[in-house]
Amino acid sequence: MTRVAIYARYSSDLQSESSIEDQVELCRRYADQRGWKIVNTFEDRALSGASDVRPGFQAMKDAAERREFDVILSESLDRLSRRVTHVTGLHDELQFLGISLHTVATGEVNALLVGILSSLGQQFLVDLRNKTIRGLLGRIMKGMSAGGLAYGYGLVHDETGVRRIDDTEAGVVRRIFTDYANGLSPRRIARDLNEEGIRGPRGREWRDTAIRGQRERGTGILNNDLYRGELVWNRCSYVKNPRTGKRTARPNPADKWERYAVPELRIVDDKLWQRVKARQQQAFREMERDQDGNALNRAHRKRYMLSGLIKCRVCGAGYAVMAKDRYGCSGHRNKGTCDNSRTIKRQTLEQTILDALKDELLAPACVEAFVEEFQTEVDKLAKSRNADRHRDEKELADVQRKIDGLIRAIEDGMYNDSMKARMTELEERKAELEARLDEDPSATVSVLPNLAALYREKVAALSEALNEEAVKPKRSSSCRR
Repeated sequence: MTRVAIYARYSSDLQSESSIEDQVELCRRYADQRGWKIVNTFEDRALSGASDVRPGFQAMKDAAERREFDVILSESLDRLSRRVTHVTGLHDELQFLGISLHTVATGEVNALLVGILSSLGQQFLVDLRNKTIRGLLGRIMKGMSAGGLAYGYGLVHDETGVRRIDDTEAGVVRRIFTDYANGLSPRRIARDLNEEGIRGPRGREWRDTAIRGQRERGTGILNNDLYRGELVWNRCSYVKNPRTGKRTARPNPADKWERYAVPELRIVDDKLWQRVKARQQQAFREMERDQDGNALNRAHRKRYMLSGLIKCRVCGAGYAVMAKDRYGCSGHRNKGTCDNSRTIKRQTLEQTILDALKDELLAPACVEAFVEEFQTEVDKLAKSRNADRHRDEKELADVQRKIDGLIRAIEDGMYNDSMKARMTELEERKAELEARLDEDPSATVSVLPNLAALYREKVAALSEALNEEAVKPKRSSSCRR
């Protein structure tokens, strides 16, 4: 009996959860009509089809590699992905594995349908993006919010997107501008506000980054043009990384920015605004630009083995490098919300953790557990390959029988063009199966005789391994439209 796996997906958390169940039901009926057996169902909820980094999608591909089913069935091709490269790549992989692709909308999907339908799916994303931008521009031109609400403002009830000044928060904004213009640092301002119990944006504690932001991108309290009565939009464009599915912000040139006067939303007078800009310019000249054009990047410290991984036991904030080679609580330094003023030398902390890891990982029980688990995985892989080999041998015999049948028919005088095409198809499949069966299974599944010694060697080199740039946490950048 043909084994089938169902895949279902919907894109947004604004859509109904029942969308998955509806898709699965349509696929179930399609399979029942053909007498297929449903062996698995994969799903992704509220995940865009623009990326293939989806748990259900990847699990389905892994199961296909293990040949756990003969057919993948979905409601339509755009449920699998909305990118041409993802769909064509999946189709090619499935063809190699001998797995067919069906959708309820079109039936079996061939190369022609893959090209046409995946192109339509990707064009849908382009059109949706353009329509979204057009809709946001229309709201901006009316002085309305295009998403997100800056600190210092609230929304007018019963009027979608219409903002009003929040008098309490507006007072805090004026205080921040005044304190900075008078010489206080963003870190000191944040500490003072937190000590007084004044909550920041979205009810969180204040951080210096929320105040200083990035001048070139218009982020942070001190850089928000709305406070001086001007709405600036489209500072950045967002491009989705096709590998990770994450959005990357790219600043737009100034001539693409949209500017609209909204004097009714002014919080800071022009004189105070100019005083702040003058002090920012002075700080900018002192720090200089780096190769990325960011005036504050020079203050960023080098990433170390434990960067971003250490937490303060008192308040839970991150432990970061405070001075040369010393870690300290960022909650204490940047926000003033923690009493923990203790610091520790970076080298001392790293060596202490490495020594503890080595002692634990090199314990005989751990070495045995690793070797045993490795052997178990190797055995599973060997078993899977044996099953695949048996299936290929069976299919090869079946293909050979069909070829022999065609040859007998041709010898009996029953020849036409369709028989020639079918013979070519069978011969290609035969060559593919024979090539796979010619592979030496023992060469691909083996256990190193000195596995335990190799394990100990790798653990002993933990310091070098964990200090490699490839395994260190990466910074991410953000930009607001």
